[in-house]
Amino acid sequence: MIRLARTSDGPRLRQIEEAAGEPFRELDMARIADDTPPTLETLAVYIDDGRCWVHTEDEVVSSYLIADVVDAYAHVEQVSVHPDYSGRRIGAALITQLDGWARDRGLAGLTLTTYRDVPWNAPYYNRLGFETVDEPTDGLGAIRRHEALNGLDEWPRVAMRRAFT
Repeated sequence: MIRLARTSDGPRLRQIEEAAGEPFRELDMARIADDTPPTLETLAVYIDDGRCWVHTEDEVVSSYLIADVVDAYAHVEQVSVHPDYSGRRIGAALITQLDGWARDRGLAGLTLTTYRDVPWNAPYYNRLGFETVDEPTDGLGAIRRHEALNGLDEWPRVAMRRAFT
């Protein structure tokens, strides 16, 4: 089941983020695995604004997605699935949820930034219909520049878009 997140979900979302980072160690990306999850205050902004969804199974939160609006697109700021729940298409279901939210608001589609060569990143999003953006829009370009300043470009990253037709 997918629902809007509640403030009480915040600590669990942080746990999910930490657990979801662990597989990056196997790709020699320990710095990503060690990255601090969003603060409860940051998560509360998304939750209070109705831009954070969770997937639950037997009332346990397994995954989450937070979104922004960037250049008239719904931007996937973060989507994380706890490894115990991976391989069940939960991430795709959360993206579908965001897709409906974006369409209801008249947005042009979805965007995200991700690692180009990580199997559960860009290759996965390609399978969900996202395409690499060679020349990002102003807001998406600003996100990429911010990521580079924070050292995320140590590994190749891309901006991606799935436009509505």
